[in-house]
Amino acid sequence: MKTFSKILVANRGEIAIRIFRACNELNIRTVAIYSEEDTPSLHRFKADEAYIVGKGKGPIEAYLDIESIIEVAKRNHVEAIHPGYGFLSENATFARRCKEEGITFIGPKEIHLNMFGDKVEARKQAIKAGLPVIPGTDEPVASLNEIRAFGTEHGYPFIIKAAQEEADVG
Repeated sequence: MKTFSKILVANRGEIAIRIFRACNELNIRTVAIYSEEDTPSLHRFKADEAYIVGKGKGPIEAYLDIESIIEVAKRNHVEAIHPGYGFLSENATFARRCKEEGITFIGPKEIHLNMFGDKVEARKQAIKAGLPVIPGTDEPVASLNEIRAFGTEHGYPFIIKAAQEEADVG
């Protein structure tokens, strides 16, 4: 298993703190990123180093700013990036950019993110593999009428999950 001397956590809050703690136990230096709004947040003080990302952007946009995160990682000699969960953890573009820059993405391989990072594609892959799936649509719904028709056919209540094309935020 490859070991690292410095890891950036591309997330915030409790998940970042837990990753920093694990890295600390393994004697790995840690780098936090934070948005302007998160300047007083605890996670930035629990890392060995902390840098602002997405300057001038809202917190969500800042933590999704792939190029800003990559820039921080390169400027500070980071060997690997852990995305935590949410934000960029299922983003194939982020995994690809890390690879292009010679930074290890700590998470699923890009091919698997492409297959399973999108809920619609994940459903298609499950069906293709012969796995049982609950009733759902094979494509994103585009109107309230489609949602009503689904409810009429399959019954209520049901869950609507957000699915969208992956945007290259950066």
